[in-house]
Amino acid sequence: MNKLLAFDLGTGGNKAALFDAEGNCLASVFAAYDTFYPRPQWHEQKPNDWWKAVVNSSRQLLKQTQICSEEIAGIAVSGHSLGVVQLDAAGRLLHETTPIWSDSRAVEEAKEFFQTADYDQWYMTTGNGFPASHYPAFKLRWFRKHFPEAFAKTANVVGTKDYINYKLTGVIATDFSYASGSGVYDLKRWRYDESLIEAIRLPRRIFPNVVASAEILGTLTPEAANELGLSVKTAVVAGGVDNSCMAAGAKTFRSGECYASLGSSSWIAVSNSVPLLDVKFKPYIFAHVVPNQFASALAIFSSGTTFRWLRDTLCQNIRVEAEQLGVNPYELMIRYAKDIPIGANRLLMNPSLAGGSSLDPSPNIRGAFIGLDLSHTQADLIRAALEGIALNMRCVLDALRNLTTLETTMTVVGGGAISPIWRQIYADAMNIGIVKTDIDQNAAALGAAAIAAVGTGLWSSFDLIHAGHQSEEIISPIPENAEQYQCLLERFIQIREFLGAFSKFI
Repeated sequence: MNKLLAFDLGTGGNKAALFDAEGNCLASVFAAYDTFYPRPQWHEQKPNDWWKAVVNSSRQLLKQTQICSEEIAGIAVSGHSLGVVQLDAAGRLLHETTPIWSDSRAVEEAKEFFQTADYDQWYMTTGNGFPASHYPAFKLRWFRKHFPEAFAKTANVVGTKDYINYKLTGVIATDFSYASGSGVYDLKRWRYDESLIEAIRLPRRIFPNVVASAEILGTLTPEAANELGLSVKTAVVAGGVDNSCMAAGAKTFRSGECYASLGSSSWIAVSNSVPLLDVKFKPYIFAHVVPNQFASALAIFSSGTTFRWLRDTLCQNIRVEAEQLGVNPYELMIRYAKDIPIGANRLLMNPSLAGGSSLDPSPNIRGAFIGLDLSHTQADLIRAALEGIALNMRCVLDALRNLTTLETTMTVVGGGAISPIWRQIYADAMNIGIVKTDIDQNAAALGAAAIAAVGTGLWSSFDLIHAGHQSEEIISPIPENAEQYQCLLERFIQIREFLGAFSKFI
């Protein structure tokens, strides 16, 4: 038994990947599931859809690779964060759908709590830097108010990957990384904060036992093994929250190592032996899946989505051309912008089309093109968007640099890492070396596979993750370009402050 099966349970679907004992990805498949938006601020998914995706993707992998199920030594799941799956005493779902991480229905419940509790003290204890309404403790407070009968039947509240682990093994538990996003977890003490649980008026018994990410919970139940087409001898480890699994898979688990995830939203995370708590910038922090480490991150809420908006509203001609040429429309858009000079002919864009993060002067900030005149072309607009996203990420990087010492290079993963033109813009605008490897969008799956490898004893430590990466390119900032972006950064920050003040009138 020397193969590893990783499930990356993401917001849009489950990516299942099969790895060998050296951390090489042998094959991967993707099974999508839906998100439902029944009311404003409600973002829900069906836990049974996650399970169906896991079952289907497992069977697809086995069929695709023709690998015998007896060869799979271990399974680990990376799960999207801040889940609140409520189970009764018999382990049955109390609700068909459950809020996911982006659900913010608990605004009033959080507001009520902080009328008597100190927000900064809560943040400094938990490291929960997203708006409080996103965290499970406040969503549970919402359920207690709006569904009191169902809440009274709640025996356990588990996260996304913990529900899958329960379906796999029959064991209810979580790990330190997932527990650290609960809203009631003391980061520095590595345990739930009993006083917080009491203050939010939640029963302590509903919070599951916490174990190390690589701890084996058990082996597959006969029922689960039959559904997935696997062996009952296959071990299941506790796994981790997606943020920390991705950090591990992106070679960010030693102090000072950092990576950037460049997707629909984008963030930079740094690994450190202490949580990078700061009441000004409010990094959101998870315990790492790697022992004695923390993954501290700051994000921008719209990057890939801003570029998609540009594609769909102002670049329809490029979409048609890309279809005719058989190329990715994003790739063609970036080609259009390649020869536009830095500064996009005196055009700047703030890309905050989805509102502001903790770094912005207001959560209500909106995006804008600044300096637009009749001389500007479509290519200028595209270049300004690329540079605006990169400069916003520079603000993220500078905030983290104020809190700790970072390495001189940064691994990039996600869709935004694919283009060499954009990678050079990132390197120049952020003034840091950009490392592109062959892992790309498999980072969370590799992190989960590494947890399974350590847990089952195939690996002695997480250090072997580095061997799983094949470096494709290291891009250094071009000094004269970096100098120009430094000047642009000052203007970008001034514009961001103006837009934050203007948002009060929207």
